[in-house]
Amino acid sequence: MPKDPSTATAPIADISSNDMVCGRDGTTGVARVCSANASSTLTFEYRDWPDDASRGAIDISHKGPCAVYLKKVDSAVSDSGTGDGWFKIWEEGYDESAGKWCTEKLIDNKGHLSVNLPSDVAGGYYLVRPEVLALHQADKTPSDPQLYVGCAQVFLKSAGTATPSNTVSIPGHVAEGQPGLKFNIWATPMALPYPMPGPAVYQSTTKLDLSARTVQTSQSEGLKPANCVLENANWCGTEIAQYSGESACWSASTACWDQATTCYNTAPPTGSKNCKIWEDKCTAIQKQCGAGNFNGPPDYMKILTPAVASVSLPAASPAQVGNGDAAASAPASSAPVSSAPASSAPASSAPAS
Repeated sequence: MPKDPSTATAPIADISSNDMVCGRDGTTGVARVCSANASSTLTFEYRDWPDDASRGAIDISHKGPCAVYLKKVDSAVSDSGTGDGWFKIWEEGYDESAGKWCTEKLIDNKGHLSVNLPSDVAGGYYLVRPEVLALHQADKTPSDPQLYVGCAQVFLKSAGTATPSNTVSIPGHVAEGQPGLKFNIWATPMALPYPMPGPAVYQSTTKLDLSARTVQTSQSEGLKPANCVLENANWCGTEIAQYSGESACWSASTACWDQATTCYNTAPPTGSKNCKIWEDKCTAIQKQCGAGNFNGPPDYMKILTPAVASVSLPAASPAQVGNGDAAASAPASSAPVSSAPASSAPASSAPAS
């Protein structure tokens, strides 16, 4: 995600730039890769303020469509995502029956966009790219369509073997002047149906016999580090080794504070709240050493990452289910939600990873 908090939720300025792939600073991967089963649901959270979900997902004036893309890669951590190989698994523009744009449903869902992964594509590493397009200034001269994108790094556990051939390059999957990018949302009446930009949604044509296939489950990169007891975004606090003796106690205190510095220095625009929890751990070790208690650390191997509250998320918008049937492009429901589950990936839009 963008490293600069002041522009973290700004749209992409140049749709021909590599920023279109995974957002600003998005061609550099992060350490962690999320494991997900075929057909499972990924939920992306968009925020108007990166570090405060309570301020909303996106301004109500920013009306427009949404889409989700996948790209199979050899490494979800080191692949920049640029170039060919992207295919769209879901999209929604203007729901004429509901009289709402996808972005309006995103607001109803408190910034959460849920989509089912395909069941038939081959297992392995993928980049998953949600895309939101705001059209509130698309009718101006010059036209100013505003795209908000981000990427999640995923290892897909799948028994499928499909490798989509009708892929597109990003940047390049949309171009200035296309009807979907210069659509006038303020016209009365609007020139419906809305022409979705980008490629068609991926469709499976083969009915799968999953009973005869082996699920690819061997993830080797992006795993949670051993002895990780606290997480802040992609940073992990590794438990301090057990010690006894005065010198070892103070060395442990120094090692703890070194990790605290790294936590704060690597915190993304979504914030450093959990770094304070680690700081409290270091303070406890320091006080213990000062009090002459040289055996520790206290609360050894206690998991410090706060639990995610149980929430209600919107129903997933299904991608192609890989059973030979036509793909469903059902819109996300408007169920009330509050925060994303463990398999959720933060997006950046008038979003925030």
